[in-house]
Amino acid sequence: MADDQEKTEEPTDKKIQDARKEGNVPKSQDASGVITLFIAILSFLMLFPYMSSHMIFLFKYYFSLIGVHFDKALMIDIAIITIREFLFIILPIAIAIAVAGVVAAISQFGFLFTTDAIQPKLNKLDPIKGMKNLVSMKKLIEGVKITFKSFTTLGIGFLFFFFYIEELPTVALFGLGDQLEWLRDKAIILSLVMLFIIFVFAVIDIIIVRKQYFDGLKMSVQEVKDEMKNMEGDPLIKAKIRQKQMEISKNRMMSEVPNADVIITNPTHYAVALKYEESKGAPILVAKGKDNLAQQIKKVARENSVQIIQNPPLARSLYAEVELERTIPEALFVAVAEVLAMVYKTNKKKI
Repeated sequence: MADDQEKTEEPTDKKIQDARKEGNVPKSQDASGVITLFIAILSFLMLFPYMSSHMIFLFKYYFSLIGVHFDKALMIDIAIITIREFLFIILPIAIAIAVAGVVAAISQFGFLFTTDAIQPKLNKLDPIKGMKNLVSMKKLIEGVKITFKSFTTLGIGFLFFFFYIEELPTVALFGLGDQLEWLRDKAIILSLVMLFIIFVFAVIDIIIVRKQYFDGLKMSVQEVKDEMKNMEGDPLIKAKIRQKQMEISKNRMMSEVPNADVIITNPTHYAVALKYEESKGAPILVAKGKDNLAQQIKKVARENSVQIIQNPPLARSLYAEVELERTIPEALFVAVAEVLAMVYKTNKKKI
């Protein structure tokens, strides 16, 4: 069986397209993370004045409540204003990150919409296959990758964060606006460091993901043959179709023999039927054949009183150089004209 054979062949275009229709595409989570983080940082820088204005408003609102008597109505008002301002601050970044996720996906494998991936399949409930997936080499490699990336990223991030903590006593003496600017600058530095680390991991991850993807789609020699057979059709059926087409062409050709002016033979192996039409300006080859087919052409010619002329060189030349329903080439005009003159003279016709 094809599944038992070694899969040594690269996947065909059809195999890749079929996998794509099922939602099976090479997707690197790290590459998506780089694009998402980059757009998030860019959005943060562009929206920082807008976001800081809402944060300052919120702090001023809270400070204005000092010494104010709290009741139920005020608590509701505080909750509404807090939620509203946080939404104003968070929503633009959230929308930007959502768009970044879509851009990241499209940049890796183009636009793809399919419902095959979410359709229920009973084979997914197979517990044995599920256990194999849990302990597969692919899962082990994925686990090692995640662990290494997490420790590396968090370790470097902690070092930078530790340096920032040492600055907090000084920053506490700043005004609110200066504190926000300090926070923005440190956030940008930390984000850029994280972006660079994730970018390095993303390049490695893309290479690994694409290799695993195409290795997973590799095919056996038999699978390639079966696919070609399905795409091009069964050779036996194609042979029968060709045979039927040849039979139809032969019958149509033989039906033209009674209308021919002359049959030129060699005399055993080749037979060529010519018909002169004034509108064409030259004789037309309406039938040709060799061996058994040549004998059939001569038989039909005799039955319909079509004259047969033996001229081996001319018969071979016409058979080799002229296709059905085509006029004869100029190089053979003289030789054919002599034959037709002989036929017309015999039949007492005028040229």
